[in-house]
Amino acid sequence: MASSIEAIINRQLMRWEIERSRRIERKTSVPRRPQVVTVSREIGSRGSFFAGRLAERMGFQLLHREVIDAICASSGYRRRIIESLDDRFRSNLDILAESLVTGQSVDHSDYHRYLIKIVLSMARLGGVVLVGRGGGFILGPLRGFHLRLIAPVEQRCTNLVKYRGLSHEAAQEEIERVDQERREMIRKLFGQDIDNPHHYDLVINLAMLELEELIEPTVLAIKSKFERLAVDQAGN
Repeated sequence: MASSIEAIINRQLMRWEIERSRRIERKTSVPRRPQVVTVSREIGSRGSFFAGRLAERMGFQLLHREVIDAICASSGYRRRIIESLDDRFRSNLDILAESLVTGQSVDHSDYHRYLIKIVLSMARLGGVVLVGRGGGFILGPLRGFHLRLIAPVEQRCTNLVKYRGLSHEAAQEEIERVDQERREMIRKLFGQDIDNPHHYDLVINLAMLELEELIEPTVLAIKSKFERLAVDQAGN
């Protein structure tokens, strides 16, 4: 698992570093249009699977929460990401990150600060689908596209039994535990309610919908928002 995470991180870091070298050669900066999608999901909704299919369709790299945590824990990875940024954004990164925690009565740990800086940096660099860790709460409505996937508890139990081999009772306990942990994490780090639909661009209830049939409509919604943000930013 660790080697797999390292391979994912190194592959994406190399891609960003190559892109930075090309920008330097062309004497251009990072495009202002956001190219990041965040995915929040209820456990058992198959949201992680959907995020993977979405990343594949868009040609983006999927970065799940274990990958994000590994980056935050490594000074080497953090340094390489920040070095891939254009100079202007890099110089403003600390100020921007601090502005997101100043005045909040929530967790101000090193992990929280690293998380904010890394997610902001990855959003600037683009080409990724971020799963979990409150990415949408960090970026806000003007950076990236924010998606949440939900499903009825019984359906989520069925999925955990089918795809993770849990008993029905164990699946119910896992749902209760993880739902509570995720609510508490978002409340602790961001002072927000993970279940509030107003935090997301799109909330999909999978009770009566097929995942594969939702890929193209979701891609259209993402592209539509990216285009609108690009127009708005060009006018500023």
